[in-house]
Amino acid sequence: MEQNLNLYHIFVTVARCRNISGAARELYISQPAISKAISRLEQNLNTTLFLRSSRGVKLTEAGELLYRQVESAFHAISQGEAQLKKIHELGIGHLSIGVSTTLCKYVLLPYLSRFTRENPHIQISISCQSTYQTMQALEDGAVDVGLIGENDRLDRLTFHPILEIEDIFVCTSRYLDNLHKRITPSEKKDPAYRGQIHDVKASDPISHSSVEILQNSTLMMLDKENITRQYVDKYLTLEEITPAQTLEATSMDLLIDFARIDLGIACVIRNFVQEELSSGKLLRLPMPLSIPPRNIGFARLKGISPYPCVRKFLDFCEIP
Repeated sequence: MEQNLNLYHIFVTVARCRNISGAARELYISQPAISKAISRLEQNLNTTLFLRSSRGVKLTEAGELLYRQVESAFHAISQGEAQLKKIHELGIGHLSIGVSTTLCKYVLLPYLSRFTRENPHIQISISCQSTYQTMQALEDGAVDVGLIGENDRLDRLTFHPILEIEDIFVCTSRYLDNLHKRITPSEKKDPAYRGQIHDVKASDPISHSSVEILQNSTLMMLDKENITRQYVDKYLTLEEITPAQTLEATSMDLLIDFARIDLGIACVIRNFVQEELSSGKLLRLPMPLSIPPRNIGFARLKGISPYPCVRKFLDFCEIP
């Protein structure tokens, strides 16, 4: 194949120069060597490629057909070499990341903002999907890196935690006031309950009344396929909490927005509503037992050496 490639290179040069002497000067080889190479190629293909005359050479019909294909192939090779050179000089590459919409907005974007400023020539693809879909995409090789919540299905992946998160229940004070009016007298007899329902703060003493609040509320949660929902469901089952009504949403941003308009009590990640909690727009509902914190982090497939641009991103995120 290497010898044939050299013959085709000579063929293309002769066809472009339209004479053997010009091709010899361009290739820095003798005219007899050019003629011998062309004859050999014609023998290999069992066809005549050039018509020779005192004025030079002219492609035959078969030669024209071959020239168009071979010239296109050499042009593609040249483009490929130029692209590789540019990739080497500018650090061009491609990085694909799988992440949920919520983690993309609140966690990944700050990383990408800084990373792209330092590496403007690396192209980045983002696949917004659930944690389990991202894990499957990692195993299938469809994405290079995943930002996911830690879980018990990481056998084929390496997981590098970057942030500890906490699931909490939030709502507005107006929703609590309205809920208080709907609670039956028997449910309102506990003084601790009456005090807590009017002024819920993270520092309030924990009492069973928080459970009663949830049991009489509209509890707003992510859909059941979401890993966060499954994690919180285990807590609710353990505490034997059954809300009066459940409203499901596909994103945490929607849950936060629903809570802001007094639609119910939303189960959200504390890290992502700090501003609302600080301003008092949302109140945190204390629970008998806090939901245990959990980790989110970057994951990738075990046993696979990352491409240079992927390695650069992992190093940027301080991931071994």
